[in-house]
Amino acid sequence: MQKFETYLYNNLPTVDTFHPNYNKALSSMLVAGGKRFRPILLLSVVEAYEPLLVDSALAPALALEFLHTYSLIHDDLPAMDNSPLRRGFETLHITYNEATAILVGDALNTEAFYCIAKSPLRDDIKVKLIEVLSRDGGMSGMVLGQAIDLYFENKPLTLEQIKILHINKTAKLIATSLQMGAIIVGLPKEKQEELYTFGIELGLLFQIQDDIIDETHSEEEAGKTTRNDSDKNSFVNLIGLDKTIQEADSLATDLEKRFRKFDEELQNGLKDIVLKYLYRHR
Repeated sequence: MQKFETYLYNNLPTVDTFHPNYNKALSSMLVAGGKRFRPILLLSVVEAYEPLLVDSALAPALALEFLHTYSLIHDDLPAMDNSPLRRGFETLHITYNEATAILVGDALNTEAFYCIAKSPLRDDIKVKLIEVLSRDGGMSGMVLGQAIDLYFENKPLTLEQIKILHINKTAKLIATSLQMGAIIVGLPKEKQEELYTFGIELGLLFQIQDDIIDETHSEEEAGKTTRNDSDKNSFVNLIGLDKTIQEADSLATDLEKRFRKFDEELQNGLKDIVLKYLYRHR
């Protein structure tokens, strides 16, 4: 969505400082690109039901991109995955140093919630958005998933445990993106829950696809370090590439069937982003 990309470039994080590279470091991973999957999910839900609210929803969408980018910066640190490449560019700890990467991640994390707080939405909506984003981006969601992922390196998990790992590390933030859009347009609680559940399964598929891409794509194709998960509890490492592809195909088919049962407005709003990614592993 070009409107979001323009908004992001016009609202890159910057401060008045004599630090020689702080502002450049803050924005470098944001301008490096990315799929913008999470903010576009949010905006697509808003556009489906209340297109006049899209402009007001840009700040929460930016918050999602900030939080996601912080997670990538920290994920790439030497203490975690120690990756030199992200979005086709050097990771921040390579370009600058580890301390700068940690601090930039910290800054983007907190700035995400400031984006929501200053957004042109009702206060009760902003409080609910902060609640769900902090819930799934924090200690009971993405951070928990990362902790499990790191602790159990070289300690094989069961398939069910791997799903729990990745539901927390990846899927919850994708599910929250859909729920945040639903909150902004005032969808009833049961519709929010339906979208959230769909988002959990979509996020799980997204991670399974990433495991396939890690195994089958070059660093140039993927835009990030690949074949770096030999010690990780990935689907490919547990059940092999062929069965992982079968798992992805089965989940994608089920998600497409569920997607076709959404109301017409929601299908029209989400089809470009959801259907684009359902079968990206093929």
